[in-house]
Amino acid sequence: MILDGGVPEPDFGHLERLTDDRGLFEHALHAVPQPEHGYCLDDAARGLVVVCREPEPGPAIRRLTRCYLRFVLDAIEPGGACHNRMTVGGQWRDEAAVGDWWGRALWGLGAAASAAGTPGMRARALIGFRIAAQRRSAHLRSMAFAALGAAELLSQWPQEVAARALLADARAAIGEPSPDPGWPWPEDRLSYANAAVAEALIVAGDGLGDSRALGHGLDLLRFLLQTETQRGHLSVTPVGGRGRGDPGPGFDQQPIEVAAMAGACASAYQITCQPHWLTGVHLAWDWFLGDNDSAIPMFDPRTGGGYDGLERFGCNLNQGAESTLAMLATAQLARWASETE
Repeated sequence: MILDGGVPEPDFGHLERLTDDRGLFEHALHAVPQPEHGYCLDDAARGLVVVCREPEPGPAIRRLTRCYLRFVLDAIEPGGACHNRMTVGGQWRDEAAVGDWWGRALWGLGAAASAAGTPGMRARALIGFRIAAQRRSAHLRSMAFAALGAAELLSQWPQEVAARALLADARAAIGEPSPDPGWPWPEDRLSYANAAVAEALIVAGDGLGDSRALGHGLDLLRFLLQTETQRGHLSVTPVGGRGRGDPGPGFDQQPIEVAAMAGACASAYQITCQPHWLTGVHLAWDWFLGDNDSAIPMFDPRTGGGYDGLERFGCNLNQGAESTLAMLATAQLARWASETE
């Protein structure tokens, strides 16, 4: 990771090492890829979002984009459900379903249909989006991830019917504001990728012209940012979740939580033009730099890999795909925020 005057420049070296001709390896032992654990759609879809955000993709990023898009499209069944886990030999290990990986596939396809580097890739991504968008999930985060992809697609194709319908159904899945001012969150406990729920409502409100939903999403993000900030730095919800009145900080904190916060705050700024939302983006990148509950940097600048979890007295030194992509996504948004200010 290169810092130019404090502005991060993402290093994709470790992501390239985690990626072979078939897909993105899920796990690493420290910085060494572990092919025996195979691939998953979750990571390929996350990777597709990240590589499609690069403003000037070179040959390496273009290769990654083609690889991840192919993997995501191969995972989709004709009825719209998706496989998630593949062996290193190329066999799917699960039945197609509409869990989180389905929502993330739609997110990645929405990003690729909007911003992939060639017309052919954009066209294939749009076809895949339309197939997967036939389905709906009973899981809140699955719908939230799918909504983020729908919003990406609508940014370039504002009349896309499948995307608008998906946004409307995600808005309904999140529901109406809670009558309890002390706990406005739509669930009894915070769990994982929490800010993606708020972001989905923000982009749905914007995309559908629903000011009430937009305001609700912004209120949820304010609550989450306040709840997950302690002593001037992010202290995100740990693996075990966080309920009303739970003392903090909690561990094991996951990089995906921080990346979700950065993404939600970036969307809030883009839609409202209120500069205080950029603070959330900077807090997220500062967390990776070491301004966190354990004062530990959460990436390896030598490899370009992100560490897998923040512990009370250190961190998990493994540099898997999820954590590396979370770090890269946050670095991209921090770079964008610095250039915007």
